[in-house]
Amino acid sequence: MKRDYLAINRGTWDDDAINWVETGERLWNAKEPEWGNWGVPEAQLNLLPKDLSGMDAIELGCGTGYVSGWMVRRGARVTAIDISSAQLSTARRLAELHGAAIIFLEGNAEATGLAHGSFDFAISEYGAAIWCQPELWLTEAWRLLRPGGRLVFLGNHPLSLICTPLNGAPCDTIVHRPYRGMWGADWTEVEFDPSGISFNLTIADWFKLFTEIGFVVDNYLELYAPQDARDVRAGIPAEWAKLYPVEQVWFLRKPDAR
Repeated sequence: MKRDYLAINRGTWDDDAINWVETGERLWNAKEPEWGNWGVPEAQLNLLPKDLSGMDAIELGCGTGYVSGWMVRRGARVTAIDISSAQLSTARRLAELHGAAIIFLEGNAEATGLAHGSFDFAISEYGAAIWCQPELWLTEAWRLLRPGGRLVFLGNHPLSLICTPLNGAPCDTIVHRPYRGMWGADWTEVEFDPSGISFNLTIADWFKLFTEIGFVVDNYLELYAPQDARDVRAGIPAEWAKLYPVEQVWFLRKPDAR
């Protein structure tokens, strides 16, 4: 990736932050976590440990910070990092409103500058999971975790990317991009809903990367739209997402030291 994706993505999210305030407010007020574009209930996915008491947790690419808020409610000491100052402004306001003591940092999740082995749990819902280079942010997450620490991340399923037209039009049932060698997509100049530069890999390449870094895969989920969904979300029609996985969740673990 030769383009300065960090600067591009920072600018994209600073400009778009105003459009995520209402969603952030709604999710901060949610009684239970819900995940992804179609709000799959936590009870179905179990992305968060039920009890985070006494644990140090970090959200990598926190946006408006609602995931961090959910972790505070479960007892964690939470740090959250994001590259967008505008998104962090919303996150800090909502954290104060809800009385959530979260350390917010403006910075790059690929190189946080935080101490080695500082956290028991790390999570990214979109955020770093799609807007940072996988080999960089995952290596940083490994460094930040203590032995036995866990990382959960949710992002676009690679199938949704290869079925998206090159002009950014809504996903369809035709393959528009090669799967082999997939790295992600540059959305900055597409005709429909231009944004930033996102990253993704083939399933085999995700596994290869986890092995190279040292992570163990504890679980993997593919998410679909609910059967009563009728709309288009993030460029994905509900009818497509009922038949094909729209999002993926990886559950990783840093092995205990031997």
